[in-house]
Order: sequence, then C-alpha cells, then structure tokens
Amino acid sequence: MNTRCYTLIFVGLLILLLNACSSPTPPKEFAPDGETVKKAIMLQLKQTEASLSEYLDASSPKLDISKINVKKLEPIFIAKLATYHLQGTYNLNLKLPRQKVTQQSNPFDVYIQRQIEGKTWRLLKRDLHNDDAQPQWTSYLIEP
Repeated sequence: MNTRCYTLIFVGLLILLLNACSSPTPPKEFAPDGETVKKAIMLQLKQTEASLSEYLDASSPKLDISKINVKKLEPIFIAKLATYHLQGTYNLNLKLPRQKVTQQSNPFDVYIQRQIEGKTWRLLKRDLHNDDAQPQWTSYLIEP
C-alpha cells in the first residue's frame, strides 16, 4: 500500500511538472473575427501597393478583397499579448484606370495582436533585417 501511495504522488508531481513546462496559448475563442482579418489583409496590401505605386510613379488602384479562407490559426503570445498567426487565401479585385483585374486564391500570412484593453487590434510584421535570436516586430493599428 505504501508503494502505491508513493507511485500516485510521483505520477501527480510528474503531471504538475509537465503542465508547468508547457507554454500557455491564448484561447482560440478570442481570435479576430472575419472583418478584422479582412482589414488586416487590406492594411498589408495597401502598404505594399503604396510602395509599389510610389516606385512606379503610378496612381493607386482601388482594392477589394473577398472570399477569405483561413486555413491555419495559431494562437501565440508576443510581448505578453495574445496574438493570432493566420494563414489562408483570399480573392482580390483591382480597379485600375482602364481595366479591372481579379486574382483568386491569393495567399496571406498575417499576425494579428489583440491589445491589452481588448478593444483594438494591431497587424504585426516581423523585422526581416534583424539577426537576433528574438524576432523584432513592428505593429500597425487596424482601424476599427
């Protein structure tokens, strides 16, 4: 009976240690809604498009995205705030001065972070020029 008691205590301690070592993740229930994901993708597109339009000295096209399909949702913590890494596809409609262009199944890969008060979201972009062990992030407010 004594050996059995020690075994149960050992197993209980082992379970506690294993749970303590696992890293917590934000709940998927608090992940951004479809409208927030759409705004994050649009913000990312507009940043890229603005740079390209400036480089080409061209006018900015009107952008419209639809049919967002999230294929992967990974909840993580970045800077102690709940962040959601989303990957998937969307359709893009570009309205240019002389034509319309439709692209289907464009891939997206975004990090969306819920702010501490829980009312706003930010788009995070990883700094690709940083060789440090810890990635550096730049954040952009997603307009409510």
